[in-house]
Amino acid sequence: MRKLIWLIPVLTFFFGSCTKEESDPFATTKPDESRFTKVTLVEGLNEPMELEVLENKDVLFIERAGKIRLYKNETGELVEAGFLDVYPEREDGLMGLAKDPDFKNNHWIYLYYAPANTSVNRLSRFEFRNDVVDLSSEKILLDVPVYRDCCHSGGSLEFDRHGNLFLSLGDDSTPFESSNFNPIDERTFRAENVDAQRSSGNANDLRGSIIRIHPEADGTYTIPEGNLFPAGTEGTRPEIYVMGNRNPFRIAIDPHNDNLFWGEVGPDAAENDSLRGPKGHDEYNLATKPGFFGWPYFVGDNKAYWKFDFEKEESLFQFDPNAPLNTSPRNTGIQNLPPAQKPLIWYPYDESIEFPMLGTGGRNAMAGPVYYREDYEDSEVRFPGYYNGKSIFYDWMRNWIFMVSLTENNELDTLEQFMPNTVFDKPVDMQYGPDGALYILEYGTFWRSQNDNSGLYRIEFAAGNRKPNVKMAANKRNGASPLTVEFSSEGTKDLDQGDQLEYLWDFGGLASSKEKNPNFTFDNPGVYPVTLTVKDQAGALSESKMEIQVGNESPKVEINWKGNRSFYFPEETVAYEVVIQDEEDSEILDSNIDFSIDFMEGGYDVIQTGPEEEMLSMGETLINQAGCKGCHGISNKSVGPSYTEVSKKYLNDPEAKNYLINKVTNGGSGVWGDTQMPGHVHLPKQEIEEMVDFILSISNPSLNKRVLPLSGSYTLDQPAMNGGYYLVQASYEDQGANGIQPKKTVEQIILRNTEISPTIADLFQDVAKSNENNSHFVKYTEKNAYFVFKDLDLSSIKSIDMELDPGNLAAKIEIRKSGPTGELIGETKLLDKNDRKGKENWFEVNIPIQKTTEPSDIYFVIQTDQGISIWNTFNVNSLHFKR
Repeated sequence: MRKLIWLIPVLTFFFGSCTKEESDPFATTKPDESRFTKVTLVEGLNEPMELEVLENKDVLFIERAGKIRLYKNETGELVEAGFLDVYPEREDGLMGLAKDPDFKNNHWIYLYYAPANTSVNRLSRFEFRNDVVDLSSEKILLDVPVYRDCCHSGGSLEFDRHGNLFLSLGDDSTPFESSNFNPIDERTFRAENVDAQRSSGNANDLRGSIIRIHPEADGTYTIPEGNLFPAGTEGTRPEIYVMGNRNPFRIAIDPHNDNLFWGEVGPDAAENDSLRGPKGHDEYNLATKPGFFGWPYFVGDNKAYWKFDFEKEESLFQFDPNAPLNTSPRNTGIQNLPPAQKPLIWYPYDESIEFPMLGTGGRNAMAGPVYYREDYEDSEVRFPGYYNGKSIFYDWMRNWIFMVSLTENNELDTLEQFMPNTVFDKPVDMQYGPDGALYILEYGTFWRSQNDNSGLYRIEFAAGNRKPNVKMAANKRNGASPLTVEFSSEGTKDLDQGDQLEYLWDFGGLASSKEKNPNFTFDNPGVYPVTLTVKDQAGALSESKMEIQVGNESPKVEINWKGNRSFYFPEETVAYEVVIQDEEDSEILDSNIDFSIDFMEGGYDVIQTGPEEEMLSMGETLINQAGCKGCHGISNKSVGPSYTEVSKKYLNDPEAKNYLINKVTNGGSGVWGDTQMPGHVHLPKQEIEEMVDFILSISNPSLNKRVLPLSGSYTLDQPAMNGGYYLVQASYEDQGANGIQPKKTVEQIILRNTEISPTIADLFQDVAKSNENNSHFVKYTEKNAYFVFKDLDLSSIKSIDMELDPGNLAAKIEIRKSGPTGELIGETKLLDKNDRKGKENWFEVNIPIQKTTEPSDIYFVIQTDQGISIWNTFNVNSLHFKR
């Protein structure tokens, strides 16, 4: 009996723990991305800026041109709730939105906007009742004088738990007049907006700061205790909480401790400069108390700029982060500023040394909300406790979202990407709703545009039953009529309910099927929307759609290339023939044929081959990589003119190419308006020439037209160049038929150098890329690890030289076709450190290769009986394919 008495509390403890764990099985375990679903609420918005999720899950949001809009949760209706007459140019307009902490009772919202026909940006309170903003109820809290027609407006609004309102304000200073470094030009004849010391560095100016005020019921505000400067301090503004900001575009407040997070959009300089200072960095900042955060004297982790004499073009001294000094004649505040604080995270255009996981490219850092599971209703879509206390750090240009964990001392602990396999199109604001789901506004591709891919979305979490993940495919998406299509749901999964799924196909209203993989014949020409709906045993539904076009068969394009189809060999002459067939065209029009052979320098990149049905243009590829489409669309006007407009303007100008090369290189303004285009001196001249050639060819395709004959021979006369490759491509666009638009087919062959780095392989399994002392190689980190090059033609390859370092391992490398255990076509002997004696770290091993006839995926697999660790790896530096 005593044993039973002791057992009762043990069982109570056990089952109590089990119940708690079942209530949140992901309290400490990271959930798989498949447990999150991105739900579209509304799309096609016109520059959405900030949002507020209301208690009933309606979503109030603003658009920069002045609209206040309301998404109705119950009906999915989009309501026009109000409109402000704003100045919508540059980065101004309707910028910020927040609801009052007591919104349920007082119905107050706060808007930060640029009133039309003024030189101020304004913070006002309005009443929002019955789905309408009462514009007559406006109470003006604050006007901020600005240098209109400039930049960096900021405008994000957030409340803390004490009812204090935070507002972020940019430095209102142009970066372009200072070569994209820090704008501190003190010359008296210059415009005031070339000196950010009058704003960000000025303790007596609100611009370039994040202010903290307490709105009062009568429409005024008071100053809470604990801001950066006590009220009454000469040469300061008491509203300032943090200063020294360039463009704090999105801020967030931790609801449990009032920590302030913000993303700092940094300057554009791509390289360090000995006269001016560091290259540009974006920052993710945290303030647990008031402080000065460095701009315009420091960037990144307090990398110091030089005090620069613009008149004499001399560097006088580097600023001291421990004792920053503002001696500008435009400074109306104190000269001795507080010590500069460092950000949590900082990163440049190129790869960050400290944070390489952030990638490279354009930058626009932003801060999102901090999550605490207990703050939200017990809903089925609430995020799990794994994300408790984690803040969101995201980038508008790079389209990623990271979750940030802090230590007890508010230092950076962990940084992990959230939903890396999900597409986000320039996320611009986000907030957890009362249901614990994450609501996201996405701006879409182009600046200053109503983008089709902009929208309001909700990220839902499923701890239990998840909706089926629907995969839908067809062996043909278009063709001549009658068209028989084999449809497939292969890959459709339900991670909770198994394979017991119900399928319903709708063939454009013509018929339906409950088969898993049906066939259907479309007898007549037309465009047919096909929908697949899948239901699991718990009743959860998901669907997928595709369009079938009937009446025009895509042309067939074939390049009969008589040489190796994966590698080029210098000075080799290769015979070829391009064959084109089209079922509907009675004749093949030469004007619709493109055929080219080009040598591309600068690195082999599979991504550069472009989407289906497009000829690769190196110029457009380089434009994409440089992030230029953030400011210019092909046909859409954005910050700058569309490339089509530019091409038309210079259609018959013989000097256009040189002029545009200079404009892209050095930047400028005045041709298409006053907006300053930054220079691109960091880009190689050849790349800029390719960009300009592409732009000019939009209105004059003959400029990009290749005149190679469709049969003959071609000499590959380029020397072996590491990274360079030949691109052979042919395309034909048919004339359309039966009301179906013309179809284009592209065939491409990419011939790369025979000496390649394994770091550009297509697939890695337990293989790490290493970057040590500017040397790029790979490390095998587990037994049976491998890397893969897909679709390699080894028909003329007799051996492969591998440059490797076995470290302290005894191992061999196997070369296999089609899989890690596929046909063995070559292998090294068992290698160990003794094979390296008398050699440098790297040494070559020649591996004979069995003859192959068809291109195959080629696996490089390690075999060893020893343990592989971080200190004991097998490394491969290069591969050289030899005839």
